[in-house]
Amino acid sequence: MAAANSLIPPFTFETATEKVRKAEDAWNTRNPEQVSKVYTLDSVWRNRSEFIHGREEIVRFLTRKWNRELDYRLIKELFAFNEDRIGVRFAYEFRDDNGQWYRAYGNENWIFNAEGLMHHRYASINDVRIIEEDRLFRWPQGRRPDDHPGLSALGL
Repeated sequence: MAAANSLIPPFTFETATEKVRKAEDAWNTRNPEQVSKVYTLDSVWRNRSEFIHGREEIVRFLTRKWNRELDYRLIKELFAFNEDRIGVRFAYEFRDDNGQWYRAYGNENWIFNAEGLMHHRYASINDVRIIEEDRLFRWPQGRRPDDHPGLSALGL
């Protein structure tokens, strides 16, 4: 793994891949304050049809998200990168408070500043209802184990 201070632009395949995994790990904590620290204070997001501006709104958004998306587990995978941008595809599973399971599929485009903080995040996401037996993300809550298959290995 690359040193933390090397996860700044310009990205290499190794640093972009590690940046994606660190983002996945952070989101799997479901800790809005922790997750928000990798974004600039004035970060701009488009998440589905919501437009979010700044860390405070990010924290409020993620708090709402994880209050309604229960048993959330996420896998991210590097799709493409260049000097200061990373393209990611992802899938996550969650259930609602009625017990209905979903798998959400999406793509994100990230743009970083010179310090490696994300200042723009554009996410397009689609939800698909699944039955509990079709879940693929069954590790204990938190970080995905290193030996758990990623999206491509799962055929997603």
